[in-house]
Amino acid sequence: MATASVSFKSREDHRKQLELEEARKAGLAPAELDEDGNEINPHIPQYMSSAPWYLNAEKPSLKHQRKWKSDPNYTKAWYDRGARLYQANKYRKGACQNCGAMTHDKKSCMERPRNVGAKWTNMDIAPDEKVESFELDYDGKRDRWNGYDTSTYSRVILDYEAREEARKKFLKEQQLKKLEEKDGEQDGENAGSEEDEEDGLKIDEAKVDESAQMDFAKVEKRVRTTGGGSTGTVRNLRIREDTAKYLLNLDVNSAYYDPKTRSMREDPLPDADPNDKFYVGDNQNRQSGQALEFKQLNVHAWEAFDKGQDFHMQAAPSQAELLFKSFLVKKEKLKSEGKDKIMEKYGNAASEEPIPRELLLGQSEKEIEYDRTGRIIKGQDIALPKSKYEEDVLINNHTTVWGSWWKDHQWGYKCCKQTIKNSYCTGLAGIEAAEASADLMKANMARKEAAEEEPVRQEETKLATWGTDIPQDLVLDQKLLQESLKKEATRKKEEMDERKRKYNVKWNDQVTAEDMEAYRMTRVRHDDPMRDFLN
Repeated sequence: MATASVSFKSREDHRKQLELEEARKAGLAPAELDEDGNEINPHIPQYMSSAPWYLNAEKPSLKHQRKWKSDPNYTKAWYDRGARLYQANKYRKGACQNCGAMTHDKKSCMERPRNVGAKWTNMDIAPDEKVESFELDYDGKRDRWNGYDTSTYSRVILDYEAREEARKKFLKEQQLKKLEEKDGEQDGENAGSEEDEEDGLKIDEAKVDESAQMDFAKVEKRVRTTGGGSTGTVRNLRIREDTAKYLLNLDVNSAYYDPKTRSMREDPLPDADPNDKFYVGDNQNRQSGQALEFKQLNVHAWEAFDKGQDFHMQAAPSQAELLFKSFLVKKEKLKSEGKDKIMEKYGNAASEEPIPRELLLGQSEKEIEYDRTGRIIKGQDIALPKSKYEEDVLINNHTTVWGSWWKDHQWGYKCCKQTIKNSYCTGLAGIEAAEASADLMKANMARKEAAEEEPVRQEETKLATWGTDIPQDLVLDQKLLQESLKKEATRKKEEMDERKRKYNVKWNDQVTAEDMEAYRMTRVRHDDPMRDFLN
């Protein structure tokens, strides 16, 4: 409890004081009040609640635990920047000779020095500044943020936002410009460079469209580590709104997901539409971008080493990359030279150069004279180009050449419509015979199909009652059949009623056709759905 300065107490008073403290801790007595009338917590230990002797405290209090030496005049206010007071209309005695303000002299004036001061012109008198003075403590004098206005930081944010907007606008303009240039070009001479520029534009477009995630994969460095060095951590995490890789396909036999490295190499949805898939597996990253270029560089280094060039990819990566670039340049140059040679020899049908008129119309400057009958008098007739193959050679009495007729994916002669090259021409008679033969064959095929479609009728063989074929000459006696039916009915009644069964039963093993027919007519068929309606 909070106590005043230590004074002598008797044993009885000390015992009462301890009992009162215990009662206050148990909540049986009201708590002690300080000078201001506030309750003092009875659970505060004595070394904290006891006031020092030099304070001469007469009543219990906890003021000695507070900052009781605080200066009432201390304030955290700061200078009112740019505040102006009274502005005079004419110069006042003792004011600044340059601007006319009363709060400073000419030596401390911060305005531009005038050719003729306000003291002599008595014009444009500057207003008086607001002069303030504060009494700051030790921390206040050394606080570098004392008086800082946080609202001024919004200017910095606006400046950065304006720069970002300008950058996005510039990238969009560059992209539109590149696309217009690409649409305007017709030839494909700069196909390689255009693909590189297109990839660059795609990257810029992705940066512009996903500006909120631009710094998602940046490397954050921590310099002050226990080892003293710098460590880099890459935020290789997915966005929280995206579906996890292992939830794309819940089939246990689908692509394997490694939880340690958070990688899934294969495509979890190989049968889905590629346009609808957002993730196609980690192997896609190995087959595109710089990973593919690095793979090509390794393959080139291996092949060059096998062919005798003494360099290694891991030992001298710069040398290997330089040789690979020179190899690509030489390969492209050799390819272009071969293309130029082919175009020079055979021409280019895709070029925009017009075809010469001499080739189009077959005109020449050679003069040829003809007489009235059409014979050449002067000059030389135009020589037609000859082929190395035989032309207009007729064999085996044919009047047309082989290949003048086409039917059912076969070549033949038009004169007799035969598809055998070494056949003898039969003329119109052969054509008629071939057509008659084709019609006869079609009729035979139709007759055969009709015969196969009609089912073969088979005569139903009636089985005898005991399971064998019924002979053709079998005739049942109606009187014996009636007697057999009565015997079968009597036998069934005896089976149903055990009391009519005799001790000595005689059986007749000779079964006639009438007995078998009677048994068949009276037996119960359990699989018959109409058996309940018979009796």
